[in-house]
This record gives sequence, C-alpha cells and structure tokens, in this order.
Amino acid sequence: MNVQAIKSIYLFEMARMRRTLLQSVVSPVISTSLYFVVFGAAIGSRIDEIDGVPYGAFIVPGLMMLTLLTNSISSASFGIYFPKFIGTVYELLSAPVSYYEIVLGYVGAAATKALILGLIILATAGLFVPLQIAHPFLMLLFLVLTAITFSLFGFIIGIWADNFEKLQLIPLLIITPLVFLGGSFYSVDMLPPFWRTVTLFNPVLYLISGFRWAFYESSDVGVGVSLAMVLVFLALCMAVVWWIFRTGYRLKS
Repeated sequence: MNVQAIKSIYLFEMARMRRTLLQSVVSPVISTSLYFVVFGAAIGSRIDEIDGVPYGAFIVPGLMMLTLLTNSISSASFGIYFPKFIGTVYELLSAPVSYYEIVLGYVGAAATKALILGLIILATAGLFVPLQIAHPFLMLLFLVLTAITFSLFGFIIGIWADNFEKLQLIPLLIITPLVFLGGSFYSVDMLPPFWRTVTLFNPVLYLISGFRWAFYESSDVGVGVSLAMVLVFLALCMAVVWWIFRTGYRLKS
C-alpha cells in the first residue's frame, strides 16, 4: 500500500477545509443553532416530550444526521469532481497509485471532516439542551459508519456529475427532504397509519432512529435493523465504486 500517496491526498483535502473554514464549519454551526432556536424553543414550548425525551433534546440526533449526511456528500463529491473539472484526475490515474488508495484518501478526508463537524454540532447542542448519551460507543459507531458510507456516496456523485449543478442536485432534492421526512423532528408513531407505513420506506429513517437509540434508548425501529441498513448501504456504495474504477465510468472518457 502506498501510504505516502494516501497521506498526500488526505492532507490536501483536509487543507481545503482550513481554507474554507467559514463555509465548512461556521455556517453549519450557525444553521444548527437556528434550528435549535426555532424548533427547540418555539415548537418545543408547545411539545413537552416525545417518548419521554424533552423535545429540544429529541431533535439533536436528527440535526446531527442532517449535518453529517450533507457534509459527507458535499465534501467527497467536490473533492473528486474538481480534479475532473480541471483535468488533473488523469495525472492521478496515471500515477503509481491504486484505485483503492485514491478512494481511501478522498473518502477518508471527507469522512474525517464530517466527523469533526458532527462532534462540533454535538457540542453546540449541549449549549442549548441537556444531553444524555446512553451508549456513547454505539453513537460513535453510527457516526463513523454513516460518515464513511455517505462519503462514498458523495464520491460516486462527484464522478457521475458533469457540472456543478449536478453536485447539488441529489443532496438538495433527495437527501435533505429524506432527512426531514425521516423522523428528525418527530416520532413516526405520531403519524397516521398510512403515512407511518410510507415513512418506513425512507432509508434515512433507520439511520436517525438507530442514532437516536444510542442517545436515549428510544427509537422508531430496532437498533439492529438500523445498523444492518447502514452496513447494506455501505456495501452497496463500495460495490458501485469498485465498478466505476473497473469500467472507468466517467473517468476515462
């Protein structure tokens, strides 16, 4: 394994986070704080508890997942798309670096940035609501697996996209609505039977539900099912990335 190559890609991508600190860190923290003000204070004053958890604390896992998913996808997709856009990807592909090492460098950096931001959001949440984490190791496991999985997904989007508009298409039109409709701000049990059944087809529900169980031992679906869904999506993303490099899809054309 070419550790130096992985390190170079990783450090280059992490340096981009430092150069865009306002956009990468400050903006998400401010947005999350506004969510707490609007949902936690305004709506929370009318909803005391959900499943025995104060409403302000109940929305923390959902807000963290919203930030984690969108940041993982955007970081990884832009990281691989920009070399395609300026043409330096061909130099990368012709260098003595394996496809595995390229993915490890880009995805590792994107997942690291998402994890850092997720932990910052967690600390920010602690300023607004009293937090309780029943299973911290399980929470970290969900954080790491989700960051890696959606960084891989973002890597796929970055290769698929042929313009900057497509980079934002899936995160804005698919991922963000799925997070909002996946039980971020409410329990699925609060929905009518028909919509409760429809919501169970939302894959993001399982991520948020399992993550919330790690905090409060309260969830809409079993934590084992949630973990299995994350692993299935991770395996699917790995298979697609393998196929992309095997066929050269949107890389060699």
